[in-house]
Amino acid sequence: MTTAVQPSTPSTPSPPSPSPMEPTRRTTVGRGRERAVADRDELHAFLADGMVAHLGVVVGGHPVVLPTAYAVDLEGPDADGTLYVHGSVAAGWLRAAPGATVCVTVTELDGLVAGRSAFHHSMNYRSAVVLGTARAVEDPEERQRALDLIVDHMLPGRSGTLRPSTRKELAATAVLAVPLHEASMKARAGGPGDEPSDVAAGVWGGHLPLRRVVGEPVPDADAAGPVPDHLLARARR
Repeated sequence: MTTAVQPSTPSTPSPPSPSPMEPTRRTTVGRGRERAVADRDELHAFLADGMVAHLGVVVGGHPVVLPTAYAVDLEGPDADGTLYVHGSVAAGWLRAAPGATVCVTVTELDGLVAGRSAFHHSMNYRSAVVLGTARAVEDPEERQRALDLIVDHMLPGRSGTLRPSTRKELAATAVLAVPLHEASMKARAGGPGDEPSDVAAGVWGGHLPLRRVVGEPVPDADAAGPVPDHLLARARR
């Protein structure tokens, strides 16, 4: 009697585990080590919450740091995910960035710390630094996805309501990708770290929380129809 052998079902390969934070010497936090964030999930949550990135690159022999909109694709093609920025193809910094090592920072200010001495005044913040070799995104599908992600990072759900980008618009827009692999993050919260003698002197100490506020949508003069639900949701989130 012959026993039928059942064909084995191929197993689905597991996605690679994310790298630890500060994977290289140049992304290892030195000063203020106690404020370093060790969980990569916290980095991802912060990047989802932030709004403006600053990209630093050397152009013409000197550094240039410019603000830019951004988006993150944790399933992107680069190591540990992809951070995207975009700009005009005529921008010198965008032309200089592909193939170069760039530094992308995102910072959110969460409070002002009033110490009992000038030395112990500070700020509460969350800040991430990403270092890596910038890649010009040439694949049409990846470029369109990156641009949609950038729009939806600002206004979630917005890209699905818009017409497709024209060939002229796409030709005028450059997209850069930076791997999320080399990343570090620091955060500070709470009040000042005053000296006991300064506390005993009776000067007030504490902190003033800050938060970003989105106002109600303001229709353009020739806007048609009611404000879309996705914009109302963004304003009230």
